[in-house]
Amino acid sequence: MSALLQLKNVKYTYGPANIAVLNDVNAEFETGKMYSIMGASGAGKSTMLSLLAGLDTPYSGEVLFNGENIAKTGYVEHRKKHISLVFQNFNLIDYLTPLENLRLVNSRADAQVLVDLGLTEEEANRNVTKLSGGQQQRVAIGRALVSSAPVILADEPTGSLDPATTKEVIAILKNAASKHGKCVIVVTHDSKVASQADVKYVLKNKQLTHQSA
Repeated sequence: MSALLQLKNVKYTYGPANIAVLNDVNAEFETGKMYSIMGASGAGKSTMLSLLAGLDTPYSGEVLFNGENIAKTGYVEHRKKHISLVFQNFNLIDYLTPLENLRLVNSRADAQVLVDLGLTEEEANRNVTKLSGGQQQRVAIGRALVSSAPVILADEPTGSLDPATTKEVIAILKNAASKHGKCVIVVTHDSKVASQADVKYVLKNKQLTHQSA
């Protein structure tokens, strides 16, 4: 299967001195798989996610979607059509219900999506601020699932969750890849979370390498 999303010889720098954060990074991501990118704090994980999402631009190299450079097709278009983001702090609209949050990205979204993710119908229709952190993260993932975007980028999605809920959320993300055909990319500093991915990458010393099982 050809890569859906690809980093090709990507270098990223910051500041007047052009200090390198990423150097000659190459990676390929396909649909139907969950990927992990693990690294220490400050290693450049979130920067890489921003590049994949089209939220930032590389100093050199290319970010490709279906073989086309997203700089040419348009960053806004890339984000709108191809990318769903899941954050550690959920980023839900707090005056809406879970179902209403889903319907912001898909007007036909049904409460059954949330029930399948572990919420009751009553919880799906109450204000999101009344839900636990784990429940809110389920809503955020549900929002990504009902989106037509083929890629889910998750930035430390379990960072504020307890171990039991972390396990459940990762299982949901894996299911999003295997059952829903999404390309799921999880950025994490947690080796236990990273180990659950189908393909594991490690970001260290500005380089991205495969981690063996």
